Amino acid sequence: MIAARKTAGLTQVQMAEKLGVGQSYVSKIERGESYVDVMTFVDWCHSCDLSPGKCLDQIIETF
Repeated sequence: MIAARKTAGLTQVQMAEKLGVGQSYVSKIERGESYVDVMTFVDWCHSCDLSPGKCLDQIIETF
């Protein structure tokens, strides 16, 4: 998710604004300290102009 955000040219603050959450929440997600719910994941992907399905496929491939 970090790579998607950075590739989209978004800072954590900008991502937080798009998601309607605080920057610390974005940071916790990226550090693995907080889980992300499905709808937040979808919003995150859309904020990065990515298909949630393709993004999920890439995440699964890394495991």
